[in-house]
Amino acid sequence: MLRDRPRRAGEIAQAVGLSPAALSRHLRTLKASELVQEAHPEFDARVRIYTLRPAPMAELKAWLDEIEKLWAAQLSAFKEHIEREQA
Repeated sequence: MLRDRPRRAGEIAQAVGLSPAALSRHLRTLKASELVQEAHPEFDARVRIYTLRPAPMAELKAWLDEIEKLWAAQLSAFKEHIEREQA
């Protein structure tokens, strides 16, 4: 969702079906991990606009790719083991 464009917190909450309070907790965690950043537009300092931070997202994607490779290898080995046992 934020990959497409920056969004207001209320817009995100509505789109994902969370209460504003619940979304606030999630966004606080994402900000602390530096995956998203928050901005306040000049027209209304109460409004919070959230955007993805590309560098941490790329690091996260690279890590997930490695984990996916690991699990694919593990599952393949398990499948081969089961097939040998059934033969």
